[in-house]
Amino acid sequence: MAVNHQSPTLLERVSNVLRRQHYARRTEQAYLHWIKRYIYFCKTDEGDFHHPADMGAAEVEAFLTHLAVVKKVSASTQNQAFSALLFLYNRVLNQPLQQRITPTMAKKPERLPTVLSKQEAATVVNGMSGMYKLMAQLLYGSGLRLIECVRLRVKDVDFDQRYIVVRSGKGDKDRVTLLPGTVIEQLQTHMEGVRIIHDQDLAEGFGAVQMPDALARKYPNANRAWMWQFIFPASRRYQDPESGEVRRHHIHESALQKAVAKAARHTDINKHVTPHVFRHSFATHLLEAGYDIRTVQELLGHKDVKTTMIYTHVLQKGPLSVRSPLDQ
Repeated sequence: MAVNHQSPTLLERVSNVLRRQHYARRTEQAYLHWIKRYIYFCKTDEGDFHHPADMGAAEVEAFLTHLAVVKKVSASTQNQAFSALLFLYNRVLNQPLQQRITPTMAKKPERLPTVLSKQEAATVVNGMSGMYKLMAQLLYGSGLRLIECVRLRVKDVDFDQRYIVVRSGKGDKDRVTLLPGTVIEQLQTHMEGVRIIHDQDLAEGFGAVQMPDALARKYPNANRAWMWQFIFPASRRYQDPESGEVRRHHIHESALQKAVAKAARHTDINKHVTPHVFRHSFATHLLEAGYDIRTVQELLGHKDVKTTMIYTHVLQKGPLSVRSPLDQ
């Protein structure tokens, strides 16, 4: 059955199901992207578009193979596309794919993570200032992902017990990680400044922040409460395109990415330094200090300990502790 690809019906259904099941907004955007690409890929030579309900395992397999062989996407990208299509057929169309799907798989590269030494990490962090330096300290000192750092809210930090609760991390899971004692005073001072901005927003009739959908419905007035505000807010307010409400969002990830890159350029470190490198360094340095790998796994929020095991390959206690025969 040929359909008008501009019809919003199918994509609206996908969005509605994703939101009812509390998927992250970024996941929603990614799934919609892959579903649209799938429909475009399967169009006829005459330019007609087929509804996914009239297609199945053969078309899905062909699309995934195309991504790997022609588009040369990474294994993680191919897996994301596959997950989007499985969600479409299983959860939206209620039409599970019956046949086994065996596409040509994208090769998963076996690369070691880039890790900074303690001195290198300190050099990059000290090359930054203000809010960006504080954020970099949390990336390295708490093992946060970039998006987890920018999304931190006031209620997620416990100064007395020195821990941070990461809400809706990768896989939509919460976890607890440590709050470095060396940043407590700086973070408290920073949050006092953020409180002043929030109070000004409230005085001007604003002060709202984006809330998780379920909580927004249950507690309609909570979005102006201090505890729900982002710790690292954007410099300007914005108008939500769906509700029309004026809010203040968190700082954009690219701002911290640029700050880290700028600081790294002014050093003699010959490594590709990104915000995620601090997380790699956090894990590696904890293992070097003798902490149990299961503990590090929990702090990082890894589902499988095998993911955490990769850091054992770059430990100073690993191959770098072996003396070359040339030096003996």
